[in-house]
Amino acid sequence: MHNKPKNDTFLRALMRQPTEYTPVWMMRQAGRYLPEYNQTRARAGDFLSLCKNPDLATEVTLQPLARFPLDAAILFSDILTIPDAMGLGLYFSTGEGPKFERPLRDEWEIRNLAVPDPNVHLRYVMDAVSQIRKALNNEVPLIGFAGSPFTLACYMVEGGSSSDFSMVKTMLYQRPELLHHILDVNARAVTAYLNAQIEAGAQAIMIFDSWGGALSHAAYHEFSLPYMEQIVSGLIRERDGATIPNIVFTKGGGLWLESIAAIGSNAIGLDWTIDIGQARARVGDKVALQGNLDPNVLFSNPDTIRTEVGKVLQSYGKGNGHVFNLGHGISQFSKPENAAAMVEAVHKLSKPYH
Repeated sequence: MHNKPKNDTFLRALMRQPTEYTPVWMMRQAGRYLPEYNQTRARAGDFLSLCKNPDLATEVTLQPLARFPLDAAILFSDILTIPDAMGLGLYFSTGEGPKFERPLRDEWEIRNLAVPDPNVHLRYVMDAVSQIRKALNNEVPLIGFAGSPFTLACYMVEGGSSSDFSMVKTMLYQRPELLHHILDVNARAVTAYLNAQIEAGAQAIMIFDSWGGALSHAAYHEFSLPYMEQIVSGLIRERDGATIPNIVFTKGGGLWLESIAAIGSNAIGLDWTIDIGQARARVGDKVALQGNLDPNVLFSNPDTIRTEVGKVLQSYGKGNGHVFNLGHGISQFSKPENAAAMVEAVHKLSKPYH
């Protein structure tokens, strides 16, 4: 039975229901800024081994919650588990980020792409979800997540991170049908993967479109957004009497909020480049908003952090439908006490707005 979390402020905010304060969590909250995370990661051997070990993934998911009164936990995993399960050979080279041994370069490789069975090829993720869910003991909700089809395609075609996405964009303009094929397989894979996470116990879902903002207006609306819409329309929306809300986050997507708000998602994640009050004026009657403090504010000091948190809350204004977050993941160089100051400031300063 999916019991309601004791603290369900985050879920209610996503559904634009009344809350006593603005809930907060941080993208990448289980990460290298925490000394305890680094110790567990060292025990695991490397990042991927940590992802693939449900005991250790559970341990690191809970670490930030032991330290800060966060309103949600997020599954510890990586967006690239899906292409890895498709056989592209994910590995992490020290200091260089993710890479694939077999990026998609040839037409036959692209035609051969298949949707992995999440309960077989990604069993370790489902095991982690159910184990984390048990360990949370219904204190706060658990967020499951996946990368967007376009963002996954960027890594799959480029073979790793890229500064200009020249290979994937060359395919986009020269052989759009090939990219559409990759995106279609990815969209079906992500839908199956997220629904399996929901079955395993995830109580909210987030889609990370980290690289959608690199596209032109027209290309975003052809190669990224429709595939996220396909996923959102295929997601399980209710399980054991509980609604499973979802969040779509395109980094750099502030230009396209109206289009994003129209795909049927519950909430839009915002990066720090857009004013959240303006975003609310544009789409706030359709979706909740998540964000959007610049992660670099956490390099300052507690007083500045409180001031900056106050600005975001004031810009959003009175009422419901706001989940406080950073505009991107917390940096590994942030001090834990500054993250603590942010969480405390959100909880304290947001009460008058509700």
